[in-house]
Amino acid sequence: MARYQLLIEYVGTDFRGWQIQKKGSTIQGLIQEKLTKLLKEKIILNGSGRTDTGVHAIQQSAHFDCKSEIKDLIKFLKSINHFLNDKGVAVTKIKKRSNKFHSRYSAKQRIYRYIIFNQISEPVIEKNRGWHVRKPLDLELIKKGAKKLIGTNDYSTFRSSSCHAKSPIKTIKSIKVKSLKNKIEIEFKSQSFLQQQVRSMVGCLKYLGEKKWDLKTFNKAFRSKKRILCAPPAPPEGLFLARIIY
Repeated sequence: MARYQLLIEYVGTDFRGWQIQKKGSTIQGLIQEKLTKLLKEKIILNGSGRTDTGVHAIQQSAHFDCKSEIKDLIKFLKSINHFLNDKGVAVTKIKKRSNKFHSRYSAKQRIYRYIIFNQISEPVIEKNRGWHVRKPLDLELIKKGAKKLIGTNDYSTFRSSSCHAKSPIKTIKSIKVKSLKNKIEIEFKSQSFLQQQVRSMVGCLKYLGEKKWDLKTFNKAFRSKKRILCAPPAPPEGLFLARIIY
């Protein structure tokens, strides 16, 4: 058996997330179907992790095994993209890997970015590529709140009720907050995240930035470990899986 890693870019707007569902189109389901057709054998595609409905990826990572070696990787890349590009999905790279490589379990860090358009007018060119927030946000307060989230902590406050992770304890290595004109970008780096953790943290940082909360209230919600005290999660269209580090 030969193992191959794919790097995948996609617009998540019209999909019910990464993972195959009983109903609705998914990125994993679409690519797996096209791989099976192209390679003329049953292919199982394993992703580095799930992305929810409406979430995008700049560089999702996945792998699959097939019985025979793919001779021409460039030709294969062109062929698979012929079936994917009009759906808002692209395989940007294919690489042969050893059987020890696993797209999910070999990952050392995952990087997510969240985009906020902090302006009065609704974005047109970048529609569905960020969260449109009209009320001016205090960037310095957001940065102060972000610092409190870094480290090894119990993130139960930011955990979805449908999350199946064994433990709510995670280690966030870094959070970077930057702004260019009206576009705020928040980058999170961790080995793994709880379901809806990033969007829930952004929702709380937004409350802080628009001064619905002060730092004391923000910290109290975080330390409470109670989901009920969390601000409404940020919408999925602003979230991007940026990179998987191995």
